[in-house]
Amino acid sequence: MRARDLMSAPVVAVSPSASAKEAAEVLTEHGFTALPVVDDDERLIGIVTEADLIRHRVPADVRSGPGRPGPAAAGRTVEDVMTTPVTAMSPGTDVADLCQALVDARIRAMPIADGSRLVGIVTRGDVVRVLARADSAIAADVRHRLEIYGGTGRWEVEVREGVVRIVDRDDDETDRHVATVLALAVPGVVAADAVSSGADPWS
Repeated sequence: MRARDLMSAPVVAVSPSASAKEAAEVLTEHGFTALPVVDDDERLIGIVTEADLIRHRVPADVRSGPGRPGPAAAGRTVEDVMTTPVTAMSPGTDVADLCQALVDARIRAMPIADGSRLVGIVTRGDVVRVLARADSAIAADVRHRLEIYGGTGRWEVEVREGVVRIVDRDDDETDRHVATVLALAVPGVVAADAVSSGADPWS
């Protein structure tokens, strides 16, 4: 599965000249945790997150005592608070690599760019929603791809907890390999294997 298979597109983005308040309003309205920042040519130049927006922007309660730092200037723009440079991945990135990057960097969203042009975004929530797909929906998608490749009536497909097992009635080793690759590309599949007819697919 590739980033293009689950990215959200077109992307809600913000310009660097927008105010931090405007960015906060967009995040709140859409339930996002981060917004890509693009220039006039739709080139990705940064990202603004919830953390960026709240950092030093909430004034200390005067009842907390003297000496507390005050907030930053109230009229700051996205350009002032955004994270830049920003890490992005290509539409062809393996989702496993993308997930590892999200975890390693402790970030919630990964912009997807074609060169410098923003084309999508993948969030942790997007990945979780894919993992939550019903086994029946996954099986239907796998069968559809296999029928396009090898015709109808040839494949038996069963899915349990995202694990796909395929039985090839024609018992062709090369086609079984292709069937496995096709199944692994289906959103929600966590593992896949194809076996010859007569074998126990769950052994």
